[in-house]
Amino acid sequence: MLLLQLVLLTVLVPGGDSDDDFQGPNSFRIILTTSFYNRSWTQNLGSAWLDELQTHGWDSKTGILIHLRPWSKGNFSNRELMEQERSLHAASIAFPLIFQNHVSQWQLEYPFQVQLVKGCVLRFGEASIGFLWIAYQGSDLVSFQNTSWWPSPKGGKRAQQVSKLFNQYHVVNLRIQAHVNDICPRFLLGLLGAGKADLQRQVKPEAWLSTGPSPGPGRLLLVCHVSGFYPKPVWVTWMQGEQEQPGTRRGDILPHADGTWYLQTSLDVETREAAGLSCRVRHSSLEGQDIVLYWEQHRPVGLVFLAVLVPLVLLAGLAFWFWKRW
Repeated sequence: MLLLQLVLLTVLVPGGDSDDDFQGPNSFRIILTTSFYNRSWTQNLGSAWLDELQTHGWDSKTGILIHLRPWSKGNFSNRELMEQERSLHAASIAFPLIFQNHVSQWQLEYPFQVQLVKGCVLRFGEASIGFLWIAYQGSDLVSFQNTSWWPSPKGGKRAQQVSKLFNQYHVVNLRIQAHVNDICPRFLLGLLGAGKADLQRQVKPEAWLSTGPSPGPGRLLLVCHVSGFYPKPVWVTWMQGEQEQPGTRRGDILPHADGTWYLQTSLDVETREAAGLSCRVRHSSLEGQDIVLYWEQHRPVGLVFLAVLVPLVLLAGLAFWFWKRW
């Protein structure tokens, strides 16, 4: 019972007032990932996330939570922080033992990875939703709902065995229910209150066009760069008039050191079809005024440069020839 209880890292935060005008993140989740290399060697990674924004890291060796934002502590006390650090550290030791002790019974094959995800989703004006599930090798294994563990349809016999074991601990399951449905939502509200100013920050993106490596003869790789924007959600695509180009390839959204984001999208086209193409950027900071960059306006920069440079070189060469002849 204690093993399962330790797994459930939550932070107890006094209840706070929600702000109906604040349309910020609405989910919080804690992820504990354990990699099993062999019988005696495991490695743990822990983190906490507010939607797609990481709020906490975790030092698995010392058991110390790493607060990645000035407001990551919310409004809970140092004592509560220490309690949660000890719980997570203990869980990182105890949780792997459950799987290590059932390697043969559950037909687990080294190396393998088990991931526990616990959290909640706020729905303002409605009841919040708490969740807890365990995945094996990246696939759902079991999930928790209404004081019981349920096997994933994809988990097969292994999932049924795991859920059967966990369902034996009725008292612990009642505590799990209280954690995901009560404590987690109140913690999330505390985070939203403490980080409201930062979470509502709006930074406008900068955008520019370039070409990438040539895809082949007679073709161009058009690249649209969008940088320095916050928050993370952004819409960027290549357009022909008002029609989105289905060949647009979107890269990963990458972080800058200052907390803003960077993205590039590309389009492989025939050179003669580049005319009329544009890159459109839509972001909340732009307040409905999309950034539109036209390829025709980008292209002449290079062409004008060549148009000026080439005649100058030719004239200089001709003048030098006449000078030598004279």
